[in-house]
This record gives sequence, C-alpha cells and structure tokens, in this order.
Amino acid sequence: GHHRRGGRVAPCFHAHRSELIAMWWTPLLLLLMAAPPELSEHELRLARSMSPVPAAPNNPTNAHADDPAAAVLGRALFFDPGLSSTGDISCSTCHQPDKAFTDERSLAQGVGIGNRNAPTVRGAAHHRWLFWDGRADTLWQQAMFPIENPLEMDGARGDVVQHLIDTPWLSSRYVSIFGPLPNLDPLIAGARPGTDAWDALSASQQQAINDAFVNVCKSLEAYERQLSPGTSDFDRWVASFDQAEATSVMSDAAIRGFQLFVGQAGCRQCHFGPLVSDLEFHDLGLPAPNGGPSNDPGRGAGYSQLQASPFRADGPWSDAPQSSQARRAANARIGPEHWGAFRTPSLRNVASTGPYMHDGRFETIGDVLAFYNTLETQARRHHHAEDVLQPLDFSPEQLADLEAFLSALSGDPPPSHLMHPPPMPQGPKKLDSNPKSPELEATEHIPITE
Repeated sequence: GHHRRGGRVAPCFHAHRSELIAMWWTPLLLLLMAAPPELSEHELRLARSMSPVPAAPNNPTNAHADDPAAAVLGRALFFDPGLSSTGDISCSTCHQPDKAFTDERSLAQGVGIGNRNAPTVRGAAHHRWLFWDGRADTLWQQAMFPIENPLEMDGARGDVVQHLIDTPWLSSRYVSIFGPLPNLDPLIAGARPGTDAWDALSASQQQAINDAFVNVCKSLEAYERQLSPGTSDFDRWVASFDQAEATSVMSDAAIRGFQLFVGQAGCRQCHFGPLVSDLEFHDLGLPAPNGGPSNDPGRGAGYSQLQASPFRADGPWSDAPQSSQARRAANARIGPEHWGAFRTPSLRNVASTGPYMHDGRFETIGDVLAFYNTLETQARRHHHAEDVLQPLDFSPEQLADLEAFLSALSGDPPPSHLMHPPPMPQGPKKLDSNPKSPELEATEHIPITE
C-alpha cells in the first residue's frame, strides 16, 4: 500500500482518497443521523393549517365581549364564591388557573358531584357550542348554567343580583358598564326559575333580574375570552418553517408523532385546524362505567335544551339576534347519530387537562391512546356510532411519539394578572350612606379597567 518517492515512504493515492472520504463522510453521516424527520409538502401544509391559534372570533351577541372594563368585572366574578349558595364555590373551583383552568377531577365537584368532567376554559371562546352536549351556543349563556346548577354553585339569579347590590366594588363597576342595577327590595332569597321564590315575583321583577343576570354572564364571557390557549412548542416549530435557519423546538419524537397524527393514525377526521378539533359531536361508543351501553344522551338532550332556551344567541337577550352566530342554533340539525355524542375537545393544552373524555374515565393521555389503539372497551349502542374508528394497532414507540406530539400542544400560560381576581375589598358589604366612607376611598384608586 506504500511506494518510495525520493527516498521517503508516501501513502498511495487510493489510501489518501479513502482518508479524505472518511474525513468528510463521517460528520455528514452524524448530521444525517441527527437530522429531524423530513416532512412532505402535504405535511407542511397540514402543520401550517393548525397554527397559529387566531384571536377569538367576534361575538356580536355580547356587546361587551371585548370591553376591558367588563372583563375586569368578569374576572372578579369568576373568582367570587359569593355567587354560590354556600359562599365557598366559585367558577374557579372547577376551573383552577394553576391546573390549566380545570380541576384534575374525573367529575366536577362543587356543592355536589356532577356527572361530567370539567373542561378547560382556555380557548373556550373559539367553540361554537358549549358544554360536552352543546346546550349553550355562547359563553355568556353557558355561564348561567353552573351558577344555578344545584350540583355546582347552587346559586340563584336573584341572589346573584343582590350580591352585586351589596358589594360596592362590584356594583360601582357594573353600573359604569351596564347602567343601574334593579331595585330588589324586598327580595325573596333563592329566586331562580323553577322555585316558589321565582314564581312569587312579578313579571317585571323577573325581567329586571334576568337582564342583570345576563349582564353578569356577559362580563364573565369578556374575561374568559382573554384566556387563549397560548403559544405552544408546536406553534414555535411551525413558525420556524419561515425562518432562514429553522431550528426545531419540537423533539424528533414529537415530529414523528405529528406525522402519525395527520397521517396513519387518522386523527384529522375529528381533530384539525388551530383548535385541533372539528368543534362538533361524535359518539365513540364508550360504555357506561358499569359496562354496557351508556345511557347518557349527550348531544341528543343538549340540542333540545338549547332549542327551548330563551337565552339562545338569537333570543331576546342577545345583542345581535340576526347575526350569523345567532342563527347557528336555529340552523342546527339533530339526528339519531347525535344520541350519545359528545363535543370533540380541543387538543390544545391536552397534556394538562386530564382526566379525559366527558366522564373523565381515562386518567392519562396514555390511557386514551391505549383505548384508540385497540378499541377493546368500545360498546356499540347503534349503527350510527363512529364507524370510521379503526384500532390504531400502533407499536409502543409509535404511541410514545403520538404522546410527545400531544404534549407539544401545551401553550404558554395566560398573563399573570388573569390568573387571580383584581384587587378589591373582600366580602359583600352594604353601601355606607356617606359617599366618602373609608371603604369606598380605598377602592377609588383602582382604575375601572385595572
């Protein structure tokens, strides 16, 4: 392999060439081994279609949906246990900021234990239908239910209005946004539809209470609209496509999981777009907790409740009853396939919002993927159940990749000031006849939009 040249031993040309090849090829091979999975043009288009999350769509049915002052009032009310009958349950009991605005329970627990899992409020402003069964078509209508549900806050709209009247900080802000509160003197405690206390009120009193209660709920919507899903590693990854030197902020496992998600796994049949959801209803054929077909009607009952509600988006309490958003409920159709169907959840922040499914039956994402991998526990109720579902039959490595992608959908937390109530005096207090009472002076420096 060597020959003499001028009395020196020199490597032959072939040996020299092999060393050069090794010198260049080894780093190239290492680079290729470290390179992230290659995406096809189709996968790139799908990734772009899922990011970023846009601003929440306008809701003309609530004239104060994007009013900063209404959002501050709504934030105070969201954390206020004074809306409940017991004085210790608030919206934030089941939607805790440090738990991605859920409660980490299988079933929501307020005054009692409910029969559904508490979904996150983050991104809720993007939903066409609210609740697992879609019985509300706006966030402000949705807020009315838990306040008066005996198993949740067990409040009464008459008491809610009285609570505002009795709490100077709340009443002053309400009046500055919506105008005067009604005179409820004397108020019969516990007045909500379906009670003797409500029936004892005159039609004009009922109307005045409904008007103020709707305004309370429209304030809650204004706050909740600010709770966006947040920017995730997936969004940062998609944004890097347009950068001169794209650096992946997603792991290779998450990228492979994305490819499975939009490809072989078939998740895009129900999970697509920036919310990673079709926002509609499907029956997965999940059995009842004790086995056998479930008797929870889901959308089958939610649709009827929505159609019967005077607080629909096209009803008398809507600020835009003729808008396209308002006409959704009137145009919605129901069929046998909706019996036992539940709303497809957004997969944004899914790693932080377990337990999963409408009844919280699956503790972890791994449990959910195990169900989809075999469909062994599926209990068919009727031929309308989701026949498109086929077992994934994935390897443990593929399931781990899928979970890595789903975890990459976790967004940055909301701004810190949205994670707690605005500064205000605690507890309901009667207005002092002296307008310059120390209590009022203490709150005067707090700007209305805080």
